[in-house]
Amino acid sequence: MIGFKSFVKKTRLDFERGLSTIVGPNGCGKSNIADAVRWVLGEQSAKALRGAKMQDVIFSGTDNHKPLGMAEVNLTLADCEEALGTEYHEVTVSRRVLRSGEGQYLINRTPCRLKDIQRLFMDTGIGTSSYSLMEQGKIDQILSSRPEDRRAVFEEASGITKYKADKREALHKLDHTEANLLRLDDIIREVRRQIISLQRQAGKARRYTAMRDRLRAYDIFHTRERLGDLDSEIQDLENKLAVFRERQEAAREELVGLESDSADARKRIEERESEIAEAMENAASTRGELDRCRELIRVNQDRIVEIETISQRDTRDAEEAATRMREHQDHLNRETHELLQAAG
Repeated sequence: MIGFKSFVKKTRLDFERGLSTIVGPNGCGKSNIADAVRWVLGEQSAKALRGAKMQDVIFSGTDNHKPLGMAEVNLTLADCEEALGTEYHEVTVSRRVLRSGEGQYLINRTPCRLKDIQRLFMDTGIGTSSYSLMEQGKIDQILSSRPEDRRAVFEEASGITKYKADKREALHKLDHTEANLLRLDDIIREVRRQIISLQRQAGKARRYTAMRDRLRAYDIFHTRERLGDLDSEIQDLENKLAVFRERQEAAREELVGLESDSADARKRIEERESEIAEAMENAASTRGELDRCRELIRVNQDRIVEIETISQRDTRDAEEAATRMREHQDHLNRETHELLQAAG
């Protein structure tokens, strides 16, 4: 046992031949061992294992140990090949469950079904509801139960449980076969009805085939006539196409010539545009020079006016100076004459 209820660590119990007894105080886990045996044999009722759900069999933790995520129990039987009807001297039945709810059954470490384990232990007295597992109070419950319930225990002890299970399975298969036979009768009736319908459809299909063949013959004849007309039309179209191709070739040559002329004209236009741009640039330069010359002429004209004004003023000053000089000369001459007279 690993992680099953109170068995947190791996626990191994060896039962020798004869009677084995487990003794201990209340709460030490004696009943957990019986629960482990019932659980590994396929017990599906969590209530029978003293729990609310099947995950309750997993060790839930204590103050000193953390909870585990899985519980596993392995039950090994030795010298059992005759009792179990197997070829193995030793058989190990295993069951494990995870907290996610996933479970698995194994026989000798090979995955199997619950049904395989139940059939393995039929008529052996080993099982979840057999007389080999008697928990506290179970004997009183059997003695006080209905005769039908006690009969199940006696049948298990007498070894006829497996045969009764095989009988139930055989009866179930017979019922299933009978249901299949009834369904087969229904299918036969339906098929017969469909055969009649198919015979009518086959007659219609034969008539359809004959009419289709006649229609195909007419269609072939009409198609042959139509093909002759189409051949004539194709020949006329090919002649027209040849004429159009000649025209197209001539138009292509003309187009090549026009493209060449267009290229020459485009080249001349580019040259003219270049000349115009150069002339416009020269005109702009000449216009700037003309404006500069006009400005210079205006400045020179202003200076001429100013110089003429200055010249006129200087002429007047020169005339006035000449007049004063003549007057001074005349005065000088008179003074000289008077001086000569005085000396003589």
